[in-house]
Amino acid sequence: MSHMPTLRQLRYFVALVRHRHFGRAAAQCHVSQSAFSIAIRELEAQLELSLVDRTSKQVTITAVGQEVAVLARHTLADAEELMEFAQRERSPLARRINLGVIPTIAPFLLPRVMPAASARFAHMKLYLREETTERLLASLFDGQLDLLLLALPWDIRNAEVLPLFRDPFRLACRAGSPLLEKGRLRADQLAPESVLLLEDGHCLRDHALSACRLRRPDKLNRFAASSLYTLVQMVAADLGVTYLPAMAEGSSLLEGTGIETHVLDNKSYRDIGLVWREGSARAAEFRELGQFVNECRPPGVIDLPRR
Repeated sequence: MSHMPTLRQLRYFVALVRHRHFGRAAAQCHVSQSAFSIAIRELEAQLELSLVDRTSKQVTITAVGQEVAVLARHTLADAEELMEFAQRERSPLARRINLGVIPTIAPFLLPRVMPAASARFAHMKLYLREETTERLLASLFDGQLDLLLLALPWDIRNAEVLPLFRDPFRLACRAGSPLLEKGRLRADQLAPESVLLLEDGHCLRDHALSACRLRRPDKLNRFAASSLYTLVQMVAADLGVTYLPAMAEGSSLLEGTGIETHVLDNKSYRDIGLVWREGSARAAEFRELGQFVNECRPPGVIDLPRR
């Protein structure tokens, strides 16, 4: 097994079986007839089989030669498949990516990213999981996920973080709600127990509390929603006000709810970024994907300040 036939020899032999003529087969392979004949003889010597009966007038492929030709075609096809695979792997974002996304980003950003990614990266296989930040980070470091799309800041260690853009908060209420006096948008000006938020475990709650400076517990309603959809429905029923990311504006989540949003000061925001394991060999791929996601960002979000 130390002297295996080469792909070149197999390709020459398959050409000879097709043409039944040394000259025409050699011409197809772009090689001289003498070099072609030598390669066929070397193949026979390595296999210790007679593949061709030669006469002055014709070339006859032996019975065993016919069987070798079938195996040779399979071998060449497998080699071509290997090269195609390698080419796909060298293509941008060709390998499977297991992407984790938090629920307060996924419905607003992914409908813009996914169709565009399919058009840009023909071979990309993007598998999605939607979970809370803590669960996604656990899955990242367990190796179940390759990449996360998260809201920042968050205490993340042993990982690389690529901030993409800034997502300002909006104060959301039912249009004409008596819970919100005109022009009184600061947290300390809101009615007691008027602010509805997601329950503990959702980073949107933590970011809203911090970014919007909700320091007085008396402003918070004791009810905490388990999902963004429930939170929006509560606000639509005028049971309270809440803070929503700007990327939610114009989305199907708010369509037909009668909810209006109000711009806050420029210090009320969360940042959106990608996170992957420190030292990942795929860091360059993930940065390329991050640049692409940034191109697909929804209206309302803004550039990160230059450092």
